[in-house]
Amino acid sequence: MTAVLEPPTKTAPGGVTFLELEITGRCQLTCSSHCYAEAGPTKGHGTMTGDDWKTVIEEAARIGVTKVQFIGGEPTLHPDFTDLVDHALDQGLGVQVYSNLYRVRLEHWALFEQPGVSLATSYYADTDEGHDAVTGRTGSHTATRANIIEALRRGIHVQVGIVDVLNGQRVDEARADLEALGVTDINMDRVRGVGNATKVLPSTSELCGNCAHGRAAIMPDGTVTPCVLGRFLPTGSVKDGSLKTVFESDRWRQVRQLIPPRARAGCTPDEDSCMPSPGAAPTAGCTPADSNDCDPSRTPACNPKYN
Repeated sequence: MTAVLEPPTKTAPGGVTFLELEITGRCQLTCSSHCYAEAGPTKGHGTMTGDDWKTVIEEAARIGVTKVQFIGGEPTLHPDFTDLVDHALDQGLGVQVYSNLYRVRLEHWALFEQPGVSLATSYYADTDEGHDAVTGRTGSHTATRANIIEALRRGIHVQVGIVDVLNGQRVDEARADLEALGVTDINMDRVRGVGNATKVLPSTSELCGNCAHGRAAIMPDGTVTPCVLGRFLPTGSVKDGSLKTVFESDRWRQVRQLIPPRARAGCTPDEDSCMPSPGAAPTAGCTPADSNDCDPSRTPACNPKYN
């Protein structure tokens, strides 16, 4: 991929300030009921190289993006993960790492403790049985819970998404458990019909309304989409040109118009309490399912029940 140099701009093309970087499809878990990315242990890292991702990060910072999220799959499994996080920080970007927190390397704890870095993860139940039934991995509840505790002990901000996937999953108890641990940033959502949860053709009705409005995503093959949930709406590729070109294209504008922004119940779209502020990652639950082991959990809720 050839780097395309552009002069710095104050306002990102397309209004995008939050960029999700799906750097891998590989994951230790097998969330067969709801993973939006259809990730798993046998999936690869895609065709984007480490240098390709660094080029994207550099351009993103230059054109007005203020925060990136490393997501997957499990982003920490990518061989260039540490270098990419450091590179984003060097470019002055805020970083969020969306990890399943199933396994955390010692060197990654040091990475997460850096200023400008935060963690996000998913949690499905307060019991081993409930959580592990969703992830398909025995021991995942114990491991993730222990690593949430360790992150909090280290003073790392952790955001947690809870997706109601299975009957009798104990999502309310999961929230109570997290609150007892000291987690203050918790989002709850339903399963979205994308990826493993697709029953029919994916539809924009399954999106939160924030995709393409302040955010965008890049897939492991370089495809640019309105968000990780909106992967069925490709708008171009960073392999074919610059990110700026994609955001200024007719295709991006067309896709953006297909996804009208939605405010929360009782709000108007311009209220700061309802919509994310410029440069901030969206907050509150419409996950990929914007809150599963593969998800970002950073989108305004689509359904008042999940505000």
